[in-house]
Amino acid sequence: MNRFLFFIISLFVLEGNLHTQNREPLPTSERNSKENWASSLKSSFVANVKIDNIGPSIFNGRVTDIDVNPSDPSEFFVAYASRGLWHTVNNGTTFVPLFQNESVMTIGDIAVDWKSGTIYLGSGEQNASRSSYAGNGVYKSTDKGKTWTHLGLDETHHISKVIIHPSNPNIVWIAALGHLYSKNSERGIYKSTDGGKTWRHTLMVNDETGASDLVINPSAPDILYAAMWQKSRTAWNFVEAGAGSGIYRSQDGGNTWSNISGTESGFINGEGTGRIGLDISVKNGNEYLFAVVDNNNHRPKKEEKKKGKGINIEDLKVMPKDTFLKLKEEDIASFLKDNGFPTKYTAKSVIELVSKEEIKVADIANYNENANDALFDTPVVGAEVYKSENNGKNWIKTHSGYLDEVYYSYGYYFGQIRVQAGNPEKVYIFGVPIIRSNDGGKTWKNIDGDNVHSDHHSLWLNPSREGHLINGNDGGINISYDDGKNWQKCTHPEVGQFYYITTDNNEPYNVYGGAQDNGVWMGAHTFKNSTRWQSTGEYPYKAIMGGDGMQVQVDNRDNETIYTGLQFGTYFRLNRQKKERTYVTPKHDLGRKPYRWNWQTPILLSPHNQDILYMASNVVLRSMNKGTDFSEISPDLTKGGIKGDVPYGTITTIDESKLKFGLIYTGTDDGLVHVTKDGGFIWTKISDDLPQNLWIPGSVFRL
Repeated sequence: MNRFLFFIISLFVLEGNLHTQNREPLPTSERNSKENWASSLKSSFVANVKIDNIGPSIFNGRVTDIDVNPSDPSEFFVAYASRGLWHTVNNGTTFVPLFQNESVMTIGDIAVDWKSGTIYLGSGEQNASRSSYAGNGVYKSTDKGKTWTHLGLDETHHISKVIIHPSNPNIVWIAALGHLYSKNSERGIYKSTDGGKTWRHTLMVNDETGASDLVINPSAPDILYAAMWQKSRTAWNFVEAGAGSGIYRSQDGGNTWSNISGTESGFINGEGTGRIGLDISVKNGNEYLFAVVDNNNHRPKKEEKKKGKGINIEDLKVMPKDTFLKLKEEDIASFLKDNGFPTKYTAKSVIELVSKEEIKVADIANYNENANDALFDTPVVGAEVYKSENNGKNWIKTHSGYLDEVYYSYGYYFGQIRVQAGNPEKVYIFGVPIIRSNDGGKTWKNIDGDNVHSDHHSLWLNPSREGHLINGNDGGINISYDDGKNWQKCTHPEVGQFYYITTDNNEPYNVYGGAQDNGVWMGAHTFKNSTRWQSTGEYPYKAIMGGDGMQVQVDNRDNETIYTGLQFGTYFRLNRQKKERTYVTPKHDLGRKPYRWNWQTPILLSPHNQDILYMASNVVLRSMNKGTDFSEISPDLTKGGIKGDVPYGTITTIDESKLKFGLIYTGTDDGLVHVTKDGGFIWTKISDDLPQNLWIPGSVFRL
């Protein structure tokens, strides 16, 4: 029987992916038209395939906004980053989906007029993350979400805030961030006075500065404040702040605006000004305006904590060769051990490498630098809270010192603040944790609970009952009635974002998935959604890894040996039966540049021998002994990377023929496809005739 082997490559365009790319992006209105989407769905080969929910159902997904019925707080809407809008009338016990048949499901913010049942929905997530996807403008429902009308503003892409006038639902304001990966003019503040039929662009700073937040004075609705955020993101670099960031005030219902965060105002200014969030509390007719800002200015450098009996990493970066060679051998050995160097590097071998000038002393200091460390490093000031009691004319920072471990170095992912209505002393900000102040922002307390997921994006405060909170985070919804002392978890709906799924050969077979900020999960495909586990205590799915769950490979010879991990190539070999966990990520040789690992690093067990594990950075690495040791089997298969703070020039996909050992294809984030037919001795580039500079997210063999 003849067999035909097909290799399928998928291509993906990042917004503004490369400055060398000449093609004009397809307008969002055309790309995401409901008619095109509906036609594609109808003709899809999966159109009539029955889909079953096989879990897991214990976590949800990333929440972007919550809107609660002020007359009955057990009724509320929840907007998700990429899974639409959901409605509950029983305090989160069950939810009904409402935004499932439009051309997008990505939501940044919603606003509800509870008297009329009118909802305005701003599509496109407001958080500027890798997994933040664009929308196509504004939608409106006049029947509480049953049907929807598209109102335009297609090229705004990411909408951070929607506000309805408190007494006239035809007056609406939109805060738009604009394109994430390219410059555009459709960003800033928009206003409609006819229910969204027409829009006026009333505030724009420049084509890199969008509106990150918008608040209205509930007692004087002609007064609004807008937070503007300048940023620039490419596939290889993210500038998270800029001089265009600031706060603007309108006294005429958003028709005109003035900057109230200038150099004389007391508010942070300049290139280090990052994402800003706003809120207002009115007490006795007085307005208290609060702002949280991601201050990207660098903290004063502290002296590096010494490791290894006096050897300092910063000193090593500038240490002359002769000085290094005079160090005690035992001190060098201690340094290597404390800093996690591979065991092949002993003090003697490193001294010899330096002595022969095969490596520089600085190579030792820089050896462990990687993208994951940079992501969680804290070189910037981070979250700061400011307050104004005179309509934004003057600002004071509410606290002394730093608010540590709130934003870390990725405040672009957060940027929200809440102040209790009628009580400006009670303030909440949230990033990785939620923290609360009872003294107007002077001191802060962490109110996270053990059952509350980290990374928070929305918080509703009951204006009639202090301490009643509804929180939206990367894991879904949590509710507290005692100001964060205790939290209850809503386990519905099941709308997590999965980066990757695979199966094993068990009977019944298990499904494995790596989820955005919800770890790696495994469970039998026979899973039926049920609450029975709450009485038995045995949930059918098991979490086998935390963090951002990435790719999974299962050794089908025992279905117990699993390879999986976290972002940027941090991978492990697990054995569930033996309860073993072994770090397997290979490291570069001293003196060479570090490997460039993609956020979702591809791994692959060879279908011919599952002792063989492939990992791909900018080169392909192969282990013949289950990840214990690796060797490079390719040169750099990318265009070499571009300098920036995000790894770029990385391999994004790898696949091996099931018929022929060593027939391997790779794809990269900069648009290259290579093949080797001999297990890595010779690699051939085969992408010259493909569209250039496009991300290659997938490659797969089909027989």
